Amino acid sequence: MAPKLPDNVEALRVAGNESFRNGQYAEASAIYGRALRMLQARGSSHPEEESVLYSNRAACHLKDGNCRDCIKDCTSALALVPFGMKPLLRRASAYEALEKYHLAYVDYKTILQIDDNVTSAQEGINRMTRVLMDSLGPEWRMKLPSIPLVPLSAQKRWNSSPSENRRDIEESISKETASTKSRVSSAGDAERARVLKEEGNELVKKGNHKKAIEKYSESLLFSNLESATYSNRALCYLVLKQYKEAVKDCSEALKLDSRNVKAFYRRAQAYKALKDYKSSFADISSLLQIEPKNGPAQKLRQEVKQNLN
Repeated sequence: MAPKLPDNVEALRVAGNESFRNGQYAEASAIYGRALRMLQARGSSHPEEESVLYSNRAACHLKDGNCRDCIKDCTSALALVPFGMKPLLRRASAYEALEKYHLAYVDYKTILQIDDNVTSAQEGINRMTRVLMDSLGPEWRMKLPSIPLVPLSAQKRWNSSPSENRRDIEESISKETASTKSRVSSAGDAERARVLKEEGNELVKKGNHKKAIEKYSESLLFSNLESATYSNRALCYLVLKQYKEAVKDCSEALKLDSRNVKAFYRRAQAYKALKDYKSSFADISSLLQIEPKNGPAQKLRQEVKQNLN
C-alpha cells in the first residue's frame, strides 16, 4: 500500500524532492503535479511557488528523456517568473537534446546575460555556435530568433543569491542534463580532433608528455567522443606521476568504450601508485577477462596481489 501523501503544498514539494533524489522521477513528477493542482485550486496568486513546481517537474521530465514536456513546464515556469535560471538551463538542455539548436542557443545566451560565469551555459554556447555555423553557414547569426534583453532587476535577483546557492544550482543542472545532452560535433570538429590527437601521439613518441597533454586536451575540446584520446592522455599523466588525473581520464575512456584494455591497464597502474590495491586488482581482473593472455597485465596482477596480501 502506497504511503499517504501530505495535504499541503510545501510538504508535497518536499516529498517530491525526496523522490527525485531517490531517482523516482515519475513519482516525483506526479507529486509536483498534485502540488500544482492544489496551489491553483486556492485561486490566489503564488507565482514564485508555482514556478518552482513547474521547474521541478521539468527536471523529472528531463531525467526521463521526456524533453517536450520538460520544455512545456519550463515555459510555464518562465511565464510566471521570467528569466529563472533553472528553467532556462533545463529548457536549453531539452532543446539541445531535440536538436533545436537555434532555440537552445537563445536560452544559453539569455542565461549568460543574467550571469556570464555559468560554465554549463558557456559550454552550451560553444557547442551551439559550432553546430549552427556548420549547418547554417557564416550568416548563421542572422537566422536566429531574437534574444530577449534581460532587465537589470532579473540580474540583480540572481546576483543577490548567495554564491554557494548559485554554484549548487549550476552543479545540479549539470548533473540533471548530463544524460540527456547531445554531444555535438561537426565533421570538421571531428577531423580537427583527430589531427590534434595524432600530434599528441607524435609528442609522446618524442617523450614530450607535457606538450602531448596540451594537444590531447585541445583535441577533446573539438570532440569528446574518442576513447583513445582519454587513455592516451592518461598515459602522459602516469609518466608525470599525476595519478588522480590518470584515473579520471581512464574512467572517461571506459565510459566511451567498456573494452578499452589500455584504459583498464593504465587505471590499474594509477590505482596501484595511489595504494588503492583493491581497485587496481579489480581493473586488472576486468582486463584479463577481455585478454586472458595479456602478459603485462598478468605481471601487474601478481604485483598488486602481493600488496593486497
